[in-house]
Amino acid sequence: MPSTSQRRTEILEFIQQHGKGEVAYFTDHYEVSAVTIRNDLNYLEKKGCVTRCYGGATLNNQFTFDRPLNDKKQLHREIKSLLGKRAAQLIEDGDTIIIDSGSTTEQVALNLQGKKNLIVMTNGINVAYQLANQPDIEVMVSGGQMRENSYSLHGGCGESLLNHYRFNKLFLGVDGFDKQAGITTPHSGEAAINRNMINVAQQVIAVTDSSKFDRQSYCLIAKAEDIDVLVTDSGIPDEYVEQLTQLGVEIIIVD
Repeated sequence: MPSTSQRRTEILEFIQQHGKGEVAYFTDHYEVSAVTIRNDLNYLEKKGCVTRCYGGATLNNQFTFDRPLNDKKQLHREIKSLLGKRAAQLIEDGDTIIIDSGSTTEQVALNLQGKKNLIVMTNGINVAYQLANQPDIEVMVSGGQMRENSYSLHGGCGESLLNHYRFNKLFLGVDGFDKQAGITTPHSGEAAINRNMINVAQQVIAVTDSSKFDRQSYCLIAKAEDIDVLVTDSGIPDEYVEQLTQLGVEIIIVD
């Protein structure tokens, strides 16, 4: 018999694949009581993953799930390219910067040609690869354990390494951005190293396309007021512009 956490993970994966799941099916499949399955579904609903309905649960499409990096690259490719170009314009010669892992932040790395005397720390293998042959850029990799299919590194050794340095700017990727919940990610290790990045950076620049707003996930990276600059596209909801401006966040909108 699977453990409670394993069963809940499998139930969530089933609902992801089928859009919904019924209590009766899960009780037969796992040979447990309906009360146990209802508790599982209630737990997943509290986490924001599913929405309870009569006889089962449906997938909450506003919840941000983990996706392989190669899948993320196919989403909103043109706007991500524009965001990367605009964000790279915020980098000055001689800067020490952190570029977070991710598909949008990779676009920042692709637009550093001509920059001089940069030091770039990253937890993204894909980001480091893009910068490997760039002249005048010293590349540092955080180290740690690599997440499957994401090319990002996390873990205590990477967090410890970051604490030995100070950086001018952090370019932070976003999985979910909710007005109340803040910036979140599905992976606890990713959230932990991102929080360390924020602690050692003078300026925090979040780079995200507007599809990430009104979405949230398990693990908190930062509250909205923890970021200094937001680079996004014109699809950002008006209420986010108003709230973030009140919090003192500079918003750069790319059309």
